[in-house]
Amino acid sequence: MKPENLNMDEITEARRKSMTASIRTISLDELKALGVKLFPFAGDPWRERFFGFLDENRGATFHHATADDGVQVVYCHAKEKGIWFLPKSGLGPMQPQGLARFKQIVEGR
Repeated sequence: MKPENLNMDEITEARRKSMTASIRTISLDELKALGVKLFPFAGDPWRERFFGFLDENRGATFHHATADDGVQVVYCHAKEKGIWFLPKSGLGPMQPQGLARFKQIVEGR
């Protein structure tokens, strides 16, 4: 069995590269469909947080990216907010360093 890479600098760089390559503008309808697929059960706290993020940023342009390891990000450039999620595992707000990276990616396109 291949040993797991625990070097956070290498993991972060690999995620940055794959997310830069995969980032795209995504519609609110697509995001809602993604949320239903990822969090199919009503009352799921992760579902509530995901859809709450969409509601809080209604009318904004969203960007979606996926890293090679399955981590996904939804970023709202206008409000400089974002969430990360790992399907069937968890979800959370993007931290300042990640937000800054996504701002650079979106503005550099």
